[in-house]
Parts: sequence; structure tokens; C-alpha cells
Amino acid sequence: MIRVLLAEDQAMVRGALSALLSLEKDIEVIAEVARGDEVVPAALSAHPDVALLDIEMPGGGGLPAAQALREYLPSCRVVILTTFGRGGYLRRAMDSGAVGFLLKDAPATELAVDPDLALAALSEGNNPLTNREREVLSVALSGISIADIAAQLYLSEGTVRNHLSIATQKLGAHNRMEAARLAEQKGWL
Repeated sequence: MIRVLLAEDQAMVRGALSALLSLEKDIEVIAEVARGDEVVPAALSAHPDVALLDIEMPGGGGLPAAQALREYLPSCRVVILTTFGRGGYLRRAMDSGAVGFLLKDAPATELAVDPDLALAALSEGNNPLTNREREVLSVALSGISIADIAAQLYLSEGTVRNHLSIATQKLGAHNRMEAARLAEQKGWL
């Protein structure tokens, strides 16, 4: 019997996944959580064989949870679940220790990586952005001013300008908005 922990913040999706998995004779859903920060405590309590983690959830999301599971419960295999078929997400999932990647719009009978998505992930290379550059670009996506970004991240305006400038150069973008959109499209934010 394969014991599964299911982490998905949308209750209806979580319930549907649980019901689908329960139809399989060799799968048992032993734990369900709605937040990324609930994954490790639930896994340490239930000892699943597999954790099916949504990539975007409150409380940290699936990628940080996958990294934490690799540290605290290395016997648990992680499969990332996402709506977004982006190469950067696949690469980040692999880097976090995931052994599978499932798109929410994939057929229910199929647990596989889209070959085009895999090719995109490998051809784009590693994410060149630092954690702080990703954080600054994420906030910049909303189009707010440098001063507002600085205030939100508790940084000086000069530091924000430096991070945005370096990130824009790394991505070959013309401005910070183009850099932020490009990084988001690649799944790097």
C-alpha cells in the first residue's frame, strides 16, 4: 500500500484528488493539509511514502515543503502539483528534491512530465537570480514605485535600484517590468 500525504490549499481540489487516489487499490491518503507549513508536521506524524504538494499554497508553498521533507523525512518521495506548466517551476521542483511533477490539467490517469516542458526547463538553464533579486522582482511585478518596494522589503531605495538593475541585466531585459514578467514566465519567481 502506498501511503500519500496530500497538500493542496483549495478544499474542492484537495477533496477531488483524495477521492481519485482512494479509488486506487494500492493507494491510501493518510493525511491532508491546506498549507505549506503544515506539510512537515503532518509527514512526521503520518510517515507517508509520497507527498503530493501543490506548488503554490499559503504558508510557504510546495517547493520549500519539498526541501524540508528531504531534510526531515528523506524516505518520503515528493510529487509537485501545479497549474502552471513553466520550465522554471519544473527545474525548481527537481532542485528541491521532487521526483515527479504533475500539471493540474493533465489527464487523471497520467502522471508524467510534458516533454516540451522538460525541454524548456533544461534549455533555459539555471535561474541566474539571487533570492533577494527574485524577491525584489516579485514585488516589482505589481508596478509600484522604487520607494514602495523599498518600504515593503525594508531596504534602502539604492539597494532596490541595484537589485533591479542587476536582475534586469542578467535577464537581458530593457526595464524592471520586463525583467519581472520574464522571470515570472520562466517560473523563477
